[in-house]
Amino acid sequence: MKKIAIILSLLNTLFLLVVLAACENFSFSETHEGKVVKVLDGDSLNIIQQGKEVRIRLAEIDAPEHGQPFWKQSRQALESYVSDKNVSVEEFDRDQYGRIVGHVYLNDTRINGKLVQQGYAYVYDRYAVSKKLHEYQAQAEKNKVGIWKLPEKQRIKPWDWRKTNLK
Repeated sequence: MKKIAIILSLLNTLFLLVVLAACENFSFSETHEGKVVKVLDGDSLNIIQQGKEVRIRLAEIDAPEHGQPFWKQSRQALESYVSDKNVSVEEFDRDQYGRIVGHVYLNDTRINGKLVQQGYAYVYDRYAVSKKLHEYQAQAEKNKVGIWKLPEKQRIKPWDWRKTNLK
């Protein structure tokens, strides 16, 4: 009888975790807050948190790399949105370099989504889980904004560009 109670308890916990994970706005992650002190490119920035500079990689998106068409515009867009502003970062993961990979918020605006919506970044298919980001990208492509204004030949996804240009 005791074993059945334990199994039922575990199943209830598992069910709750599955339901919560299915909620797009729910997160088990840590939130970081700080002032943006540097924008490195279209998907990376540094914040000051508790007196230390912390590197943030924007989750689920990938912006053009230095040397790619539209990389300057992508970086400038992120800079115009967040430079010298206080942001919240909802940690999504840590990458192999130890950087926080997260969703960056300025007030209630998710900057990751705004960059995709306005055509300054691609949805990073390999890591993306947000359906909304895919909707934003489809709309940006349909409206030919940002990256999507470029001739198709110049629209090389950053992960493909890195394979041939960063060896």
